Amino acid sequence: MPGCSGRVRCSVAEDVAGIDPAAIEKWFTALGLEHTAPLRFDRIGLGQSNLTYLVRDGADRRWVLRRPPLGHLLASAHDVVREARIMAALAPTDVPVPAVLGVLDDPAVSEAALVLMEFVDGQVLDTMPAVEALTPAQRAAVATSLPRTLSRIHAVDLDAVGLADLASHQPYAARQLRRWGGQWEHSRTRDRPEIDDLTRRLAAAIPEQREVTLVHGDFHLRNVITSPTTGAVVAALDWELSTLGDPLADMGSFLAYWVEPGEDTGGDFPASALPGFPTRAEMSRLYLDQTGRDPAALRYWHTLGLWKLAIIAEGVLRRAQDDPRNKAAAGTPTPERIDAVIHQARTVADEAGI
Repeated sequence: MPGCSGRVRCSVAEDVAGIDPAAIEKWFTALGLEHTAPLRFDRIGLGQSNLTYLVRDGADRRWVLRRPPLGHLLASAHDVVREARIMAALAPTDVPVPAVLGVLDDPAVSEAALVLMEFVDGQVLDTMPAVEALTPAQRAAVATSLPRTLSRIHAVDLDAVGLADLASHQPYAARQLRRWGGQWEHSRTRDRPEIDDLTRRLAAAIPEQREVTLVHGDFHLRNVITSPTTGAVVAALDWELSTLGDPLADMGSFLAYWVEPGEDTGGDFPASALPGFPTRAEMSRLYLDQTGRDPAALRYWHTLGLWKLAIIAEGVLRRAQDDPRNKAAAGTPTPERIDAVIHQARTVADEAGI
């Protein structure tokens, strides 16, 4: 995870948004974690949903702390306790996740639930300078590891890890359309008939669901930590949208983030357009060759992934408008960028016959 730098917003212990340093120190003691006071808290990462902090003690030991965003939250959103349950369940599998060290869900101690995790060392490729510092060969190594990690997530034995009851086993596309359509209604900042049109088209073209697996829900380059030597994913992060559903949904969402040269949907992070990174078609083949899943259904899920990405970006914009403290170092999506994502979703839908 990154430390305090020019690309990471940092805070001092006396003024940390949403954190009570004294309460956290007492919690460390109750958990039996060896630490040297005082604890220091730095806001890290570029995420604009759940807030993440690097915690350091007087001996420079490091941990990572998560809490929901500040301000009004939509029902069921930003559940860090559920996120911790998923990561803890995956600990004995070959899915790389940080170890969960503690969960605090006591309003008498903290205004919001808190999750404490181990600090995973590695490279976080969440800014253009970080990705530009890699050679094309290093970028290719990172890219190859991404669909491999997704295939591991989708191969998890739900009964064996105790996640079979994580969510409904009903058809996933209908659930996604209902959930994110509802999120759009609650968080939109303006009218966009194109979103409503896409919702109708997606509802009419749902492919047959053939299996139910663990779905990460937000898997992309910025949500992993990779090895600086091999490029392999050493930790998959941000499991707050994880559920049970169609595994192709994950790959579709991943493709929605994977921009190519000349496209304007990547905002401040068109990293995958750099030399060395494969095209969307090549990334799709890597995943489909490993899993044997349906390429036609993947085109549907790519469209839905773009539709969902536009709705998520609109929600980020709304939260930043409601409470400026929720803004992160990556900035806030602009209406123009959201419109570009919607346009691309309509293009992919047209090409797929949706």
